[in-house]
Amino acid sequence: MNFHYFTKLLLCGGVVGILFLFACSLQKGNQAKEINDTSWAILPFIKVDSLNPILAAGDGKFFCPILKKEVSWEEKDVFNPAAVVRNDSVFLIYRAEDNIGKYAGTSRLGLAVSTDGLHFSRKKQPILFPAEDELKRYEWEGGIEDPRIVEREDGTYIMTYTAYDGEIARLSIASSTNLVKWIKHGLVLQGKHIDSWSKSGAIVARQLGEKIVATKINGKYWMYFGDTDLFLATSDDLIHWQPLEENNKIKSVLQSRKGYFDSRLVESGPYALLTKKGIVLIYNGMNLDEGGDPTIAKGAYCAGQALFDANDPSKLIDRLEKTFLRPDKSFEITGQINQVCFVEGLVSFHGKWFLYFGTADSKIAVAVSTSL
Repeated sequence: MNFHYFTKLLLCGGVVGILFLFACSLQKGNQAKEINDTSWAILPFIKVDSLNPILAAGDGKFFCPILKKEVSWEEKDVFNPAAVVRNDSVFLIYRAEDNIGKYAGTSRLGLAVSTDGLHFSRKKQPILFPAEDELKRYEWEGGIEDPRIVEREDGTYIMTYTAYDGEIARLSIASSTNLVKWIKHGLVLQGKHIDSWSKSGAIVARQLGEKIVATKINGKYWMYFGDTDLFLATSDDLIHWQPLEENNKIKSVLQSRKGYFDSRLVESGPYALLTKKGIVLIYNGMNLDEGGDPTIAKGAYCAGQALFDANDPSKLIDRLEKTFLRPDKSFEITGQINQVCFVEGLVSFHGKWFLYFGTADSKIAVAVSTSL
């Protein structure tokens, strides 16, 4: 989430389809069935209030290959991190903004490392950034935003990120063998969809110890994406993707709900986790100013969870009625964008789940669950 997405929401007229979910009624079509328990969900998460926020703006500098000068690349804000466990450490790849770019700062991706998941040291230079390459036209000068990471079976890391040129956000793919040097593979949506607004790619994966490994369902890899409704794409190799279509349009598989914390939009959180009970998708929801959840601040970003069928990732089975993570601390309530807890990084580490989230598009915090 950032100011340009917020502006986009204000300009858009509505949301495609409103999904009404009630715990004790059977819904039609692609909506949730009656389920009496939510034991499928990863709950509860407890914010680490004694340490949060765990990461804030920094003093790192690097030579920008486009501006041809040294830039304080993370002096404005850091937020919206991906996370992965490697060599018994948590690697946090986070979005950082400078004070130069005309779209509230140019975004680049930084790297921080921790041996306990709570205290991080960071690299001084960004690991992925706009450059004089073939993707510059999509990445400059808004930048590279909002990473999400899984592993491939051969140990290669696959990252989805948003390329932003100042007008259109485009979901993109990169890969790495060491989390430091990355290869850009280009845009997820091609052809007739190349100029469509797209972001927030959450690839379906399974847990193997402390690794999160992309997994095929019915011979394909799957990815949820979007920041109004959620949509699906499939792939044979995790690099080249094809959106799931219905009636010549990209098919919506999760929508906002009037009267709920996610009444304005839904947006992918971390990867989607394949479990014995189905695919658990942690997602972000935005509250309407009018017609949303009256117990939550207007425009607030909170976190929810949805369960999809393990054999049909487009089929919604169940969905939490209430948010499990909301802005209630000063650094979550006030910042570049107020009232934001934006979940994006999730790791299994030392017997616990660590959930990393951006706060008010300004800092990074963590919540922990023992529900492994």
